[in-house]
Amino acid sequence: MTTEAERPIEPDRVRAPNIRDVARVAGVSYQTVSRVLNDSPNIRPETLQRVRDAIDELGYRPNQAARALVTSRSRTIGVLAAQTVHYGPATSIQAIETAAREAGYRLSITNISSSEYASIKSGLDYLMSQAVEALIVIAPQVRVFEAIHDLQVGVPFVTLEATGLSSDHSLWVDQVQGARMATRHLIELGHTEIMHISGPQDWIEAEARMQGFLRELGDADLRTRAPILGDWTASFGYYAGLELLRYRDFTAVFAGNDQMALGFMHACREMGLSVPGDISIVGFDDVPEAAHFAPPLTTVRQNFAEIGRRAIALLLGELRGETDLSHDPVQPELIIRESTARASRLG
Repeated sequence: MTTEAERPIEPDRVRAPNIRDVARVAGVSYQTVSRVLNDSPNIRPETLQRVRDAIDELGYRPNQAARALVTSRSRTIGVLAAQTVHYGPATSIQAIETAAREAGYRLSITNISSSEYASIKSGLDYLMSQAVEALIVIAPQVRVFEAIHDLQVGVPFVTLEATGLSSDHSLWVDQVQGARMATRHLIELGHTEIMHISGPQDWIEAEARMQGFLRELGDADLRTRAPILGDWTASFGYYAGLELLRYRDFTAVFAGNDQMALGFMHACREMGLSVPGDISIVGFDDVPEAAHFAPPLTTVRQNFAEIGRRAIALLLGELRGETDLSHDPVQPELIIRESTARASRLG
């Protein structure tokens, strides 16, 4: 039988280092360590370095809840999000989290179950209960931002959208410009009969991309066709492609996102058509896999890292009381690959 003295020490019984341990190793008082952790001024550089070295040596991690009680600051930014399974919102959150961490903040994220007012209010109430210092709203539908506009948000906030409801709080990638760039690229290749497979009708980005497509065709005096309303999935792009290619009275497609472009390319292969020999295709987003489609996809890239950096910079500026903050849209970039070529003859 193993005695109590012979039993190994369980790992979870090992005490985590605390602020007094840091003070002992650094050779300073624990009050000095506290001042370093709270970014207090007038600390000598050599003292600051000794404390930081001690923190690294011990692997000390400040207790955020305890710091919030002392400083009345949570150093937490709330994110109210919907539809995070899609590439755009999910990548935006990742970029925001990276930028927040670099600025010494963490995120508290809640996903709303629907765009109903009660769900939005519940999500907002939860974040406020976490004592967030600022808020970022990422949602695809106009009615979500209408509800946010009506609710009283008591902290600095930024919305990743371009509805015009909160121009002083908005940050977005210029979706209309991105769609115009994609459509113009096809026109410059000689395509005059171009189809658009759009995202869902109630999505802000889908509407903006559709408007960009229609405006560019209008400016070029080309015939406009009713866009096909999709759902962002490759499956929709595939089945829409099978239907549209039965008639093939067009030579190019601008798909509202890369997944639908992928599905459409699948339909082309199944129908014995060449991309881009018979049909040119442009997507939107530049997902990491787009460069590896067969053929590699021409698409519109959204700079999500820049979105995250600027969203955090805007919020930190507001927290510091700055007023001259830029809300200029982030510009997209056309990435030309092998899925587009000079227009072929119809038939």
